[in-house]
Amino acid sequence: MRAIDADAHVIETMATWDTVAREAPDLMPMITERVSGREIRNSEGRVQQQFWVINGRVHNRDRNLGSNTPEDSREMRDVSARLRHMDELDVEVQILFPTLLLRPIANNPRLDHALSKSYNRWLAEIWKQAPDRLRWAVVPPLSDMDRVGEELHFARDNGACAVFMRPLECELPLSDPYFHPLYELAQELDLAICVHLGNGSFQVHDFYTRDTTFTKFKLPMIGALHSLLMAGTPAKFPKLRWGIIEASADWVPFLVADVRQRFLKQGKRLPENLLAANRVYVTCQTYDDLEHVISVAGEDNLVIGTDYGHADFSSEIEAIRNLKGKKGLSETSVRKILWDNARALYGLG
Repeated sequence: MRAIDADAHVIETMATWDTVAREAPDLMPMITERVSGREIRNSEGRVQQQFWVINGRVHNRDRNLGSNTPEDSREMRDVSARLRHMDELDVEVQILFPTLLLRPIANNPRLDHALSKSYNRWLAEIWKQAPDRLRWAVVPPLSDMDRVGEELHFARDNGACAVFMRPLECELPLSDPYFHPLYELAQELDLAICVHLGNGSFQVHDFYTRDTTFTKFKLPMIGALHSLLMAGTPAKFPKLRWGIIEASADWVPFLVADVRQRFLKQGKRLPENLLAANRVYVTCQTYDDLEHVISVAGEDNLVIGTDYGHADFSSEIEAIRNLKGKKGLSETSVRKILWDNARALYGLG
């Protein structure tokens, strides 16, 4: 049974920023190492040793590295190693998302554009080494909307199949009209909008510095889809596909029930299948109550990912095999989640 890993990651290295080094060396990110002081543990309980320094802000580098993935593979230093590991995991295609950029990094348009452009050129070179197996989500410089078109056109021509966004961007909800030109262009270029677990708001991200990632990342994700549906944003772009990536799917029945109640209060009619009507696809986890989720969302709008390269609560390196063996799901549902739905979301031929 063929499988698409709808959510895999790359770990950024200094090679990611080669374009920054050439075009804006004063903005070049740095990697620093911990020498002494308080120990900070990563997702696997090891002491964090490396940190990114960008524009005077310090960001974790080795907090969320999965030791069940080879370093050369997760950092894309050796694409052949990545492909071999994909074969071992029964994965035919991976959709690649960033790691560092899951959090707010750039606080001005020049830095935003420099980092986005460099990351996108790095991914394009990776794609060229395995164009049928490694597809990716373009990072748009959202604080400089005049430059978004350049990046999306380049990415579409170099293997991208989606646009990467976080649940909050530019201190705005994703339903804000500010993003409509991006959605219009993505629709024109047949690129899905993929909202990945994370947070692009400095205000919200930093407010929850001492809180759990559930509050900082997962709740804004649920709120992002709720906001889009309540604002009718998907209906304004009738050919645009939306991915809700790495937030599990058990919350979908709750969201649908809440939106239905609000629509009723406003005298609006809710479509029979809210996800399908709005071309929304949600990544599920094998620990989700998938029979219940499917009873509400149907079997045509769920996909699955391994979170390859990471080691957090959403990571499941054997997700493909585990789904195949999950009791209570029909072979048809499994096939759709593993292949058909992801192929539709990402527009893969």
